[in-house]
Amino acid sequence: MLKEFRQFALRGNALDLAVGIILGAGFTRIVNSFVSDVLMPPIGLLLGRQSIPELFLDLSGESHATLAQAVEAGAATVNYGLFLSAVVDFVIVALAVFFLVKSANRLVPRPEPEAAPTRPCPFCLSPIPVAASRCAHCTSDLKGAIEGTPA
Repeated sequence: MLKEFRQFALRGNALDLAVGIILGAGFTRIVNSFVSDVLMPPIGLLLGRQSIPELFLDLSGESHATLAQAVEAGAATVNYGLFLSAVVDFVIVALAVFFLVKSANRLVPRPEPEAAPTRPCPFCLSPIPVAASRCAHCTSDLKGAIEGTPA
């Protein structure tokens, strides 16, 4: 049983998946830091010196200066700043994955599709599909034609 588990765990797909998950977790931390520490502070500065994740709507009817104070008071809040940060995180990760997949697709050669088998038209000698009943080039009816002789 241990031997079967080792074969499963070391199979290419399982190992690739594990590496992808580990790298994805690390990449997510980098993106989260980029958004919260680099991207959002200048945007907050443009919006009047507010931190984007600190934007909230207090539903309790009371006035709280910060989100932490509202949470501490047990007030119901809509934390739209945290939501906006999560959306920006997602968009950045999605763009990075898109560009990664797009560049990986360029590196992997695609096999050319096999051409349908053809035969020459007995009238104009143009290549036509084997199953054709009429020539696409000369429009001759091929149903009664014997290979090499016109009907």
